[in-house]
Amino acid sequence: MRAGVFIDGAYLSHILKDYFDLMKINHHKFAPWAAEGFELFRTYYYDCLPYQSDPPTEEEQRRMDNTRRFFDALRSGDRFTVREGRFEYRGLTREGEPIFQQKRVDLQVGLDIASLVAKHRIDAVVLVSGDSDFVPVIEIAFNEGVLTRLVHGPSNTYHGDLWRMCDERREITREALSGLLL
Repeated sequence: MRAGVFIDGAYLSHILKDYFDLMKINHHKFAPWAAEGFELFRTYYYDCLPYQSDPPTEEEQRRMDNTRRFFDALRSGDRFTVREGRFEYRGLTREGEPIFQQKRVDLQVGLDIASLVAKHRIDAVVLVSGDSDFVPVIEIAFNEGVLTRLVHGPSNTYHGDLWRMCDERREITREALSGLLL
């Protein structure tokens, strides 16, 4: 059975930073771990390049350069696709901190899953996320007879509806990550 792995990069980064002390993992090893038991068709990684002011600060340029190198390293792996959304500036918090919002990422994940399911390219969807926005596309996959696996962080990092909708669940743990470190 062929599986597509769909990684919400912001979600995975949040899990690694907030629960595992910024562990740096090998994403080319993480995808096969997430899809264990299936033949890996392709991995899709979704994230945004950092926001850039005009002109960008030195720190913004440094973050941009690092993210581009990271995306290029991901793309260098076999059957690894990076899809880029955009960060949009949405104003300031009461404390004067900028507010940024990811755009186009969730929609692209949903479109890729729906397209591959509709074309019968995959038999399983392995979703690394916690966002309830993915419930409708998981339901489409389920209704088409495609197995669904949610790969998630600790219990407070994913939406219960998404967890319940999936056929299988796999938790990201420190033990699992120990074999995937850079």
